[in-house]
Amino acid sequence: MRNLRLDLCYDGTRYRGWQRLPNTDNTIQGKLERALSRILEEPIEVTGSGRTDAGVHAMHQVANFHCSSQMSCGEILNQLRRYLPEDVGIYSCKDVSERFHARLNAKSKTYRYRLWNSSKPCVFERRYVTVYESPLDLDMMRQAAAMLIGTHDFSAFCANKHMKKSTVRTIHTLDITQCGDEIHFTVTGNGFLHNMVRILVGTLVEVGSGEREVDGIPDLFGAEHCKAGKLMDPEGLCLMEVVY
Repeated sequence: MRNLRLDLCYDGTRYRGWQRLPNTDNTIQGKLERALSRILEEPIEVTGSGRTDAGVHAMHQVANFHCSSQMSCGEILNQLRRYLPEDVGIYSCKDVSERFHARLNAKSKTYRYRLWNSSKPCVFERRYVTVYESPLDLDMMRQAAAMLIGTHDFSAFCANKHMKKSTVRTIHTLDITQCGDEIHFTVTGNGFLHNMVRILVGTLVEVGSGEREVDGIPDLFGAEHCKAGKLMDPEGLCLMEVVY
C-alpha cells in the first residue's frame, strides 16, 4: 500500500469547507476523494493537515492518502488537474513514507487574515478580504498581539463550546502589517482550535477600535469561549504554509 502526499491550494469561496459532509458534495476533501477514487479506481480517503472552514482559502494545504494503484505520481497529478474544478489546484503529488500523516506530523501552520480597512470600494479582492471601514490603532493591536504569543489555554478563542480535548496551543509569531488599504494579521502556531484565528483577529480588532482594553488580554487565557472577541468573516482568512 502506497502513501502519497498532495500539496495543493484552493479558493474556498464556494465551498462548505475542507471536511467532507454527508449532505453535500461541495467540500474540498469531498472533491479530492471523488476525483482520486475515479482516477485510481478504488475507494480513497484523504487526510488534510487541518480543516479550513467554509469560505476560507488555502495558498498551501497538505494532504495524504493511501492507495494500492501503481499509477505514477506524474499521471495522478495530470489526472487530478484534469478532473478537479478550476478553483482547486494541485502543486505536486509524491510518494512518502508510510509513517507520514498530514495532520499529526505537522509542526506548525501559518495563517494570514486580510482586512480591508478603508471606505473605498474593494471590487477585485472582495472574495479574499474582510471589509472593516472604521479606523484601527495598529500600535494598540500590536501590543495586544504580543501578549497572545506563547503557550496558553486558548479556550476563549474556540467556537466549539463542548471541546473535550486540550485547548492549550502555542503561538510562535503574530505579526500585524499595513499594506496600503489592507491590514494583514499573520499568525504561526503549532495548531489552532475551531475558528481560533478568526476570533484572535476579532479580539485584536476590538482592541484597535477601542472596544477592548489591551490590559485585559491575559484574562482571556482559560476563560469561557464567549469572553474573547467576535468571530470575523471567513473570506479574509487563508492557510499560507504547513511546516513538517
